[in-house]
Amino acid sequence: MTITSTDPRTGDTVAAAEPTSLEDVQRITAAAAAAAPELDRRGREFRARLLRAVAARLEARRDAVVALGRRETGLPEARLNGELTRTVYQAEFFAQVAEDGGYLEATIDHAADTPMGPGPDLRRMLVPLGPVAVFGASNFPLAFSVPGGDTVSALAAGNPVIVKAHDSHVGLSQLAYEALVEACADVDAPQGTVGIVFGTEAGAALVADSAVKAVGFTGSLTGGKALLDIINGRPEPIPFYGELSSVNPLIVTAAAAAERPEAIASGLVASVTGSGGQLCTKPGIVFVPSGSEGDALLGEAASLIAETAAFPLLNARIADSYRDITAAYTAAPGVKALAAGAEAPQEGHFGSPRLLEVDAADFTPAVAEECFGPTAVAVRYSGEAELRDAFAALPASLTATLHTAADDPDLAPLVALVQPLAGRLVFDQFPTGVLVSWAQHHGGPWPSTNTLHTSVGATAIRRFLRPMTWQNAPASVLPPEVRDDAGVPQRVDGRLRL
Repeated sequence: MTITSTDPRTGDTVAAAEPTSLEDVQRITAAAAAAAPELDRRGREFRARLLRAVAARLEARRDAVVALGRRETGLPEARLNGELTRTVYQAEFFAQVAEDGGYLEATIDHAADTPMGPGPDLRRMLVPLGPVAVFGASNFPLAFSVPGGDTVSALAAGNPVIVKAHDSHVGLSQLAYEALVEACADVDAPQGTVGIVFGTEAGAALVADSAVKAVGFTGSLTGGKALLDIINGRPEPIPFYGELSSVNPLIVTAAAAAERPEAIASGLVASVTGSGGQLCTKPGIVFVPSGSEGDALLGEAASLIAETAAFPLLNARIADSYRDITAAYTAAPGVKALAAGAEAPQEGHFGSPRLLEVDAADFTPAVAEECFGPTAVAVRYSGEAELRDAFAALPASLTATLHTAADDPDLAPLVALVQPLAGRLVFDQFPTGVLVSWAQHHGGPWPSTNTLHTSVGATAIRRFLRPMTWQNAPASVLPPEVRDDAGVPQRVDGRLRL
């Protein structure tokens, strides 16, 4: 059956693609497997040139990409322009990561006497895994999709990439893929360096294919578990790097609520409703102190929500799920509605913003399910004991945020409370917005991800590499990076050389 994308604002068909046949999946994976040794052999400088070509080809298509993305996602033009800028930047960023070479963990132990006897010459570094399958995300049709962070980090590591296009934006996926193909031609990359498949059946076949050596996935917990089941049924299980579900708790201390209620409320509403609340880092559960200070903060937030229009959601499935989860929230014992935005239009797929409230004593895991859309639940707490008890009902998340004030007591207990449940701690800001940088970590304990690694930032490349050691090897067979004086960071006989 033909896969069609629709404009979520109207429901009108935008683009179509035919599902990839199982025979074509095998052809694509075979081409990727054949390309892998050559892509590795060409080295880091070649891969950096490829990634810069990707950036240039995407930038050259900016107008067409933004226009088509607007129709397939309903996201604002400014948001799509910003996302494309980020996508171009991260391709260029991973070119720099590849050139730097520090990610290789190059290590040399020269042959020498040791307390255990004579030691051999040992050379260790990280090497590419092989073809990587990347699943495009619905909410980031560029930065976490065909040309996104998983793709460019896998290419920087030296792996061919096969992308499973997301059904919600098949036209944009094809357009971005054409930019990748053109970039490969610009630098004469090996045939099979990039590939694309369409359709659920093709995606499952891709994950099951023996040529595929790792999977990058951003999506729902249900979808991630389904792919994990396929991987666990393979004769050779492979790494699966999934970003899955996150509620991103935010705690406002009593002192912070008293000090700047309007500023926190304004930032909170912007963070909850930005991109229609369809961000994996949206703060969905907000702990607000009981009393007049918390009342003032939530009163301001409720006023802002009430003035907010309904947002087009990315597809019918997300819109249906949003309605179901917000209805379940509202029906939970002790939950009451504080504010609602404008009603959703009848046509298209829209979600009306919501702000709900529940006392900490009534907060349960039933109200802690991720809600993908412009809704947040305020949990009112009195004192540290109530906060700790309520926090125990939360699943782990990508982020946790603390809004504090100068006259707060020692923050160490709060930090100790939130740190085990998050991969990034945010202080006095908001978690939406994930900078691509060397120090970034975008991950967290289950169920936010199933991995210790990040999907954003320089160390995202580590997912698609494995360690390899050469013992007593002649210099002629060693990779350049583990030869003496190679020009990359190395740890030599225990000492780091930059």
